[in-house]
Amino acid sequence: MNNSTTLSNQAYDLIEEMIVTLKLKPGSVIAEADLMREIKIGRTPIREALLRLASEHLVETLPRKGIIVSEIHITDHLALLETRRALERIIVAKATRRATAEQRKTLSEFAALIESAAEQKNLNSFIHIDHEFDHILGEACRNPFAAEACSPLRAHCRRFWYRFHHDEDLSESAKLHAAIMRAIADNDELKAVAGSDDLMDYLERLTREAIDK
Repeated sequence: MNNSTTLSNQAYDLIEEMIVTLKLKPGSVIAEADLMREIKIGRTPIREALLRLASEHLVETLPRKGIIVSEIHITDHLALLETRRALERIIVAKATRRATAEQRKTLSEFAALIESAAEQKNLNSFIHIDHEFDHILGEACRNPFAAEACSPLRAHCRRFWYRFHHDEDLSESAKLHAAIMRAIADNDELKAVAGSDDLMDYLERLTREAIDK
């Protein structure tokens, strides 16, 4: 991986985090110069990152406005979760079969860490562990097509959750994530896939609650 690609990936990760955590609010205009000052990365990697974010529907280009952060459309989120559920089943099943011993050990450790973050109400730590969990799943499943297809859906879910539910108790979400982590660590495919479905059920319930508000 060359330096340009590395910088582009770094820019993507930083801007995505700003969008997910609502530092860049839905509907707000993105100025490249402001991003350059904020994340201290040059214009070309930032433009490459924004193109990638546009392909994932996290930003969009509007005539006479420029690049803006995409709005959160609550009703569309159910369709997103429907798609994510199918992909997560593939990813979790394959990760359970194919994870290395080191990856299983890390997931076992992550299960305790995410529960601890929830207990301490440490939102930043919780989000970081969740993101790292997604990264390990992507590597462990050894299916880059499923992993790459699911990655932007997870980002949309994190942003949705941050917008509507981040101030609520983290314990239920942590318990559901930890169950998947431990099932993969224990090489229990049926339990891991069931845990993935449980997590999607939870996210769907939160979405319906947001729609009904």
